[in-house]
Amino acid sequence: MSNPLENTRNIGIIAHIDAGKTTTTERILYYTGKSHRMGNVDDGTTVTDFDPDEAKRGITIYSAAITCKWKKTKINIIDTPGHVDFTAEVERSLRVLDGAVTVFSAVEGVEAQSETVWRQADKYNVPRICFINKMDRIGASFERTFDQIASRLGATPVALQIPVGEGATKTPDSEAFSGVIDLLEMKAIYFDAESKGEKITITDIPEELKSTAEEWRNKLIETVAMLDDTIMEVFLETDDVPIDDMIRILRMATIEGHIQPTFCGSALDYIGVQLVLDGIARYLPSPLDRAAVEGIHPKPGKKQSEHQVRESSPDEPLCGLVFKIQSDKHADLYFVRVYSGILKSGSRVVNARTGKKELISQLWRVQADSREKIETDSVEAGDIVGMIGPREMVTGDTFCDAKNLILLESITFPETVISMAVEPETSADRKKLAETLERLAKQDPTFMANISEETGQTIIRGMGELHLEVLKDRIERDFNLKIKVHKPRVSYRESVQSAVTAEGEFSRQSEKGDLYAKVTLKMEPFNSEEAITIVNSLKPGDLPSDLVPVLTRTIHDFAQGGGVLGFPLMNIKITIIKVDYREGETNESAIEAAAADAMRKTLSPEQLLLLEPIMKIEVVTPTEFVGNIQADLNSRNAVIHGSELHGDLSILEVQAPLSEMFGYSTQIRSLSQGRASFSMQPLKYAQTPDSVVKKMLG
Repeated sequence: MSNPLENTRNIGIIAHIDAGKTTTTERILYYTGKSHRMGNVDDGTTVTDFDPDEAKRGITIYSAAITCKWKKTKINIIDTPGHVDFTAEVERSLRVLDGAVTVFSAVEGVEAQSETVWRQADKYNVPRICFINKMDRIGASFERTFDQIASRLGATPVALQIPVGEGATKTPDSEAFSGVIDLLEMKAIYFDAESKGEKITITDIPEELKSTAEEWRNKLIETVAMLDDTIMEVFLETDDVPIDDMIRILRMATIEGHIQPTFCGSALDYIGVQLVLDGIARYLPSPLDRAAVEGIHPKPGKKQSEHQVRESSPDEPLCGLVFKIQSDKHADLYFVRVYSGILKSGSRVVNARTGKKELISQLWRVQADSREKIETDSVEAGDIVGMIGPREMVTGDTFCDAKNLILLESITFPETVISMAVEPETSADRKKLAETLERLAKQDPTFMANISEETGQTIIRGMGELHLEVLKDRIERDFNLKIKVHKPRVSYRESVQSAVTAEGEFSRQSEKGDLYAKVTLKMEPFNSEEAITIVNSLKPGDLPSDLVPVLTRTIHDFAQGGGVLGFPLMNIKITIIKVDYREGETNESAIEAAAADAMRKTLSPEQLLLLEPIMKIEVVTPTEFVGNIQADLNSRNAVIHGSELHGDLSILEVQAPLSEMFGYSTQIRSLSQGRASFSMQPLKYAQTPDSVVKKMLG
């Protein structure tokens, strides 16, 4: 092998929007020789933000994959979005990654989306290192951000560096930020701006920072010593720990998720990025360091155990996961992680979900918006590549060897909270619109489209206003289809106020034979992780076993299809109390009709409980605009749960109904002369005011 698996790192760059994630990625690509110029986010010239929408808005929207090499280490990088509307891109990337670099702004610290991406990484047990960026900005504080990583994220950051100075200019308390102190080697490191950080100077620690550096190093040594009994003995005898031992223990503890090595710098000013690259190679895991993947056999039997395991080795049977699909004019590109075995172009693999074989016609090394043909026409366990050929695979599908089937856990995505109606400018384009929406839904698991039975309109649903806006732009630009859009709507949910029992009956006589079924259901409020809980209280023999799944499926589909106002049901428990069954007359159709009739009768305007999405919002604003912003939030029925001061910035923690937040991005800019920002993510569903319900019921 040209690159041993132990020298491979599959990592993501994750962060809150505007923490400097894409700029950090740009610097990494430059220093690893992957790009020969450094792009700029503000100019729309970055390698990974190549989509026109990304360049126009100056944010990452789509996760971009790129491969580079640092010293002896091959690094597959996925740069992910920081905006919550595109959280699916983070979710599906973390599902297949072995490690991550979490970027924090030293000014804003740990922000709302920082918490979201951290939880997502926790969910998939992804080891992380931290990079406290923007140390050159006014109001930057390494120690405050470091402490927030511990307190707000419940993490265990371990500082391997501290900054030389903080902020853009000298203050009575500190010099301007100019470099970093390596706490392992106890040296000061400076990066030359004229050479774009390529010229590095290593010197002794400035006299005024020696005591601070010693204090931080002692914390580092104590942390390492606590992780290993042998090292603790060495520490107690010598009051120090050899550097090689510290690196070994730090790596082990990082891979196990016990700690997060923490670096600092300024990606924009070329300070500290090479040290982060060293940290990626030194502390983050290779595919060999990660646990074997586990799944189930889709058709277990006497010869096949249901529980299946695949080690990260080319000698194991093939197993991989599709984590992203990118639409192309000629053929869709499937982003895949190969967990075991060897994937060859021209081969056939089995889609474990459908059981069908799919042809892999080509394999590509994806480099942001370009592709490089893989010369060997094959890739081995641990790699992330693009493939062309499959027809029916979707995001989250497992592909595997036909003789050794395995189905991995798929990827789960958050529910959509906003919708709007779209229509083509001409009726001749209706078919083209339907095809376009189908292709977009295949690429984006948080985008859905359907036709409303009531109005006949095409409804698209997404994660937020920006998400829908970007989708609209894509339809018009990429698919050359002019559309009209209507005002966004909130995705409400329905529940019931109290328990209701109803009986549904179906009886029909015909020449082919009589049909009959009667179903009695009880619907009641019920809070659980599942939106709809179905309980079968029938005794064995009350209903033939082959009809029980038909009954439960009908109830579930009806509940998702909508209640009194047409919104999906939520926070309910449906108990199947009784079924009247007649031999020869009760079939699937009769059960479906009777169950649907019972469901309809449990729902009434009098019992309706309408729920609306409540958003968790974090507003960051210069303190001079706090009064105006709070007044505006109050007018939107928002509740301010807390505020913090970070230098001259105020950070407000807010909860507000989504229905009141349309157009907020424009409003907050006008209230703050364009200087305030906010992030918003779904938090929970709560009861809608009675006035809204009365208006909807007419």
